Amino acid sequence: MWDFRTEPDFQAKLDWMDTFVREECEPLDLLFPHIGQPYNTENAAARAIVKPLQDRVREQGLWACHLGPDLGGQGYGQLKLALMNEIIGRSMWAPTVFGTAAPDTGNAEILAMFGTAEQKSRYLQPLLDGDIVSCFSMTEPQAGADPKEFVCAARRDGDEWVINGEKWFTSNARYAAFFIIMAVTDPDASPYRRMSMFVVPAETPGIEIIRNVTVMPDREELDEGTHGYIRYNDVRVPADAILGGPGQGFEVAQARLGGGRVHHAMRTVGKCRRAFDMMAERVLSRRTQGELLADKQMVQQFIADSWIELAQFRLLVMQTAWIIDNEPHGAARTNIAMCKVAMAKIFGDIIGRAVQIHGSLGVTTELPLYEWWTSVPSLALADGPTEVHKATVAKQVLEGYKPAAGLFPSEHIPTRRDAARARYADILKEYGLV
Repeated sequence: MWDFRTEPDFQAKLDWMDTFVREECEPLDLLFPHIGQPYNTENAAARAIVKPLQDRVREQGLWACHLGPDLGGQGYGQLKLALMNEIIGRSMWAPTVFGTAAPDTGNAEILAMFGTAEQKSRYLQPLLDGDIVSCFSMTEPQAGADPKEFVCAARRDGDEWVINGEKWFTSNARYAAFFIIMAVTDPDASPYRRMSMFVVPAETPGIEIIRNVTVMPDREELDEGTHGYIRYNDVRVPADAILGGPGQGFEVAQARLGGGRVHHAMRTVGKCRRAFDMMAERVLSRRTQGELLADKQMVQQFIADSWIELAQFRLLVMQTAWIIDNEPHGAARTNIAMCKVAMAKIFGDIIGRAVQIHGSLGVTTELPLYEWWTSVPSLALADGPTEVHKATVAKQVLEGYKPAAGLFPSEHIPTRRDAARARYADILKEYGLV
């Protein structure tokens, strides 16, 4: 049955979260505003504030709820996670406070599914406790996110694997305690069986961070880059550092990327809502030409378009979460791609209108709109370019269709009319209509 209601007990948790994120997490965004700081475990002042907040989240039973009870979470389905993440998405620090920061969430799932007992003890438990952070080293400078073009390789040498090559845009590498690296182990295999996944401690000799790449609105002169351009120089790891098995790297990666994409979308709903709230407050506070902005028809169009787009996007995300929870694995593939495509567009539309409504103040660094606006292009590229996901949607949707059987389209009126006349010829003849 379709049902848009939220059970009262869980709604109470959402209400607690909403107040907590606004009152406790959003102030952290002001004290430690750089996007890398939630991952900087050496920032003692920030950790002194965050640790008690994380304890309060645990007391509410809301810590790392995407994980099962055996890993300290609630094992919530995607629909509940969607309702939670749209609140968490209001704040940059909230994912860290709630134990849901990417890429750590996906890496935790990989270790839980494919890690050995020793790996879980060494890496997974500290990650779940929020004591360390990790990174996911997949994309390459010459290939982007296309695994068929990867050349960073690992070769077997006795009881070890030796990794050589370069990786691009490994987020939070400078703060990570360990790396999960995708490398080619069998270049002659089929495209999706060429690669394997490895867990590698950050202190392993041969890991060279060429530079930490800055993105909008980072400042290179202040060394604010958080996306590592990395070269692996004869990085040696033991044979059991492989996750899954040889040739299973693509499968391991897909186990984490689908959830990551939809969680990005869930959090984007929250950020869109926050921008909309700012816009609504502004139009009810400012006057021009003798009346409130809210009374201007163009402004009303901004409000209406933003609210409608947000509602549509939110429903798409919720439907996707419901499919993941209730349908066979893979059934939500098209919906996840749709969320990825819609995410950056809707976010950009709403943020753009909010900037315009706030006038000169909207383009200053005195409001969060500036940083959100500059993050739109990055959001369109996160977890794969928007255009790639549009192609996925088109291909998947078209599989449900077939070409026209005849010369004309199936909706061709003369052809259909002739068929209808043939079907009812006797009746039409009886009544003198032919």
